[in-house]
Parts: sequence; C-alpha cells; structure tokens
Amino acid sequence: MIERVHAYKHEEIAELQRREPESALRAAIDSADAPRGFRARLEHDSHGSGLALVAEIKKSSPSAGRIRDVFDPAQIARDFRARGASCLSVLTDRRSFEGDIDHVRAVRRAVDLPVLAKDFYLDEHQVLRARAGGADCVIVILALVDDETAHRIERTALGLGMDVLVEVHDAAELARALRMRSRLLGINNRNLTTLRTSLRTAEELATGIPAGYTLLGESGLARRADLDRLAEVGVRSFLVGESLLRSTDIRLATERLLTPGPVTSGDPVHE
Repeated sequence: MIERVHAYKHEEIAELQRREPESALRAAIDSADAPRGFRARLEHDSHGSGLALVAEIKKSSPSAGRIRDVFDPAQIARDFRARGASCLSVLTDRRSFEGDIDHVRAVRRAVDLPVLAKDFYLDEHQVLRARAGGADCVIVILALVDDETAHRIERTALGLGMDVLVEVHDAAELARALRMRSRLLGINNRNLTTLRTSLRTAEELATGIPAGYTLLGESGLARRADLDRLAEVGVRSFLVGESLLRSTDIRLATERLLTPGPVTSGDPVHE
C-alpha cells in the first residue's frame, strides 16, 4: 500500500504544483479566515469525563470500498454537528478515497467546526493547498514519510497557524512522533499490511506517552464501549467515520455513539 501511495501521490503533487503554483495558494491563504483550533476544540470537549468525536466524511476507502453512494459532504457535516461532533475529518485524496479539496470548502461553509483535511501528505505544497481550501489541521502519517519530510510538513503547517495530527501505528513510529513539536497524536489501530484493526494497539501505545499530549484513537471504533475502553488508558478523542456513514440515520448513529452505555441494537462496522 505504501509504495502504491507514494507512486501516485508524487505524480499528483507534480501536477498540483503546475496547476496551482505556490504564489496563488499563498494569496488565497492571505485572504482566508484564520484557522479554527482543532486540538483546542478536542481538549475543551474531552476535559474531565468528556469524550471528543472527530467525525470523518469520506465516500469510500481501500479497506471498505464504496461507503456511501448518496454523498453530500455539507449535509453530512451538518448531521454530525447537530449530534455533538467536536471536529470533522474530510478526505481529500481522490485515488483511494474519492475525496476532493472542494469537500473541505463545502464543509467549512456548512458548519463552524474545525476541519482536518485528511490526505497522504508527502510535500509542503499539499499543506498550502489544504490551508487555502479552508483546512484547520493536516495529518502526518509516519508510516509514509521519513523524519525530514515529517518535520518539513509539520513546520509548514504550524507556520500557517494550523494544527498537525501525527499518526502512529507502532512503538517505533511513536518514538519518532515524540520528537516532533505537535502534541496532537493519533494512534491508528489498523495494521497497514493486513488492513485489520485491533484496539490493543492504542491500549499498548498510550501507556508510553507522557502527559501533555492530546490522544486520538483511530480505526476499529464503532460502539460507545470501544470509546470507553480506550478512555481507560487516556485516549479521550476519537476519529470515527465508516460505522456512522453506513447508517441510514447519521444523526441517530452519532447520538448513540456519544451516549454512555451499551448499544443494544445493530452490529458494529469496524473501520
């Protein structure tokens, strides 16, 4: 998967640089509204006994295929907002997720929540495009990039006033993440080789993270019990998408996820 992503993203970035030069992106950034605090919102909503939801908006994924045929990012954002989502994650990668930067623009116009433009970031130009499109946060997936690239992407985003979600999958990546400036740390429960998920990943890694970090659990989360399980090890923010998007009633599914107590009907759809 990693090799395939690198191959097509480098082609995509080269085309992006030709089509949308840095000068045009920086001009758009200069006239854009200030970033909304992504990490600050998670910290606020997860304070004390609270939990914070980053609700993800995506049409498809490599592991799940097409998730939602009727896909209206703005309406989905309004549904998530109405039932308590703290922030939103919007896929912008086209090849693997059928995403688009225009989905970020539509979501930002529709709701007042901070937005993560989720993509495979390999170059600073992608960060500029995300901010120009209205994103408040970007993601650095350490499985995809070396330390030099990770720090360049982070430095560019922080310089624009954005937050940076640093994503790890194992102990080696966690050690690298702890050397970065960002204190927003995502633990992805998905094995990138098998694409299977296990909450033990977050449970094991969270115990080795010092105080002062905002921890975000990713993948394999479908029920309130999953959230409560990770909250026991200090993970109090969660990124959930597929299990909510597959529901015929997104508002009800979101409300159930955020309501304490077991869900008694329906089987979970693990991401």
